[in-house]
Amino acid sequence: MSKQHQLLELAKLRQQEIPDGYKGIGEYHQGLYECDHVSPYSKSAGNIDANIMFILQDWCSDHYLSQPIQPETLKYGYAPRLATNKNLKSLLQTHFGLEFSKTYGTNLFPFIKPGNMSAKISRQDLVSAAVKFTIPQINIIQPKLVICLGAEVINSIRRALGMKPSNRLATSIEDPFKFNRVPIWAQSHPGGQGRANRNRGNVDRVRADWESMANAYQNKLRNIEN
Repeated sequence: MSKQHQLLELAKLRQQEIPDGYKGIGEYHQGLYECDHVSPYSKSAGNIDANIMFILQDWCSDHYLSQPIQPETLKYGYAPRLATNKNLKSLLQTHFGLEFSKTYGTNLFPFIKPGNMSAKISRQDLVSAAVKFTIPQINIIQPKLVICLGAEVINSIRRALGMKPSNRLATSIEDPFKFNRVPIWAQSHPGGQGRANRNRGNVDRVRADWESMANAYQNKLRNIEN
């Protein structure tokens, strides 16, 4: 079964198995936002043969999707003007020389949460989504690097794999691990608050974190080539 077909099957599963308390992407604006991806983010970051895969926590909220249709979000699968997306695109370009289209991007939790974009999702629901959707996507894409953006994402992946979660994001960032020989790295959330928290004290830790990860990635590629 091809990668594309396996990913389509996961998208269908996401459409059919909406957990209690949440909504599906297709429940807004007569299904206009619905797509054949686990997350609409993959509309733009959808290279199924990508070397680099990144994972954000969740795609959208009920409050956002209940507003009038957002043309850019509909077209690209993300809102280009949001700080999270601007910063992420800049980090990928600066440290890996990659455009979105050369990566594979997804959201750990592919359903629509009640409330606004900052609303919380329970630990149980995040881990369940990681087991059903995120881990399978890693297995399908088979990237050479997975970047988990934010503490909830990396700890949900760790729990889904039967690993102990980290108490601090800084610890996770400094302690990458491998799953099926794929390096899994944690990074701070690329939004304004995530960057500010990581760079507290006017120290640019985000740049140093990404430089360290990029160097390790390049070393891995050189070892493969040799």
